[in-house]
Amino acid sequence: MSSNLPADWEIIASEYLHHEDWLTVRRDQLKLPNGHIIPQYFVLEYPDWVNTIAITKEGKFVLVNQYRHAIGKSSYELCAGVIDKTDEDALAAAKRELLEETGYSSENWESWMIMAPNPATSNNRVHCFIAKDVEKKAEATPEDSEQITVHLFTAEEVQEMMMDGSIIQATHLTPLWKYFALRKNEIKDDTVIA
Repeated sequence: MSSNLPADWEIIASEYLHHEDWLTVRRDQLKLPNGHIIPQYFVLEYPDWVNTIAITKEGKFVLVNQYRHAIGKSSYELCAGVIDKTDEDALAAAKRELLEETGYSSENWESWMIMAPNPATSNNRVHCFIAKDVEKKAEATPEDSEQITVHLFTAEEVQEMMMDGSIIQATHLTPLWKYFALRKNEIKDDTVIA
């Protein structure tokens, strides 16, 4: 439950309606500063997530492709996952996920941004990183529930995929748009960003 509740807001009641690893639903009853009561405010509780913009020494972007059952289609994505309870911090989780899902690793990491996927209904954050000079160090070892293929793309190809819907995951598009907006001079394939 939020520890950052404004002093003039009040949680009158709170109960869990469902509590499992991938679906935890809480129902709060809130009293607002103006006295208005919200009888049912539903919150989806998730662990924090990580994703990584991984770029090889040659300037290729490492993306994964996987089927997403909720939308019924496969799409290209950044390497991403959940921060496990065993991870020391978000960076450790990002490094672990990159190696597991792609077999790539790097010693050159940068914290890029933190965002809330849907702060109206979800309580978690996404910690985004950039990993530069990534190299293939092992075979990918995705979880049994994941069917992932690994692909390398130029900056131009990634931008085209962002525009044509091949990359559809909002929490992956956001750090990519920021990257292409702010890092134009770091792109190695001389792509002109329109």
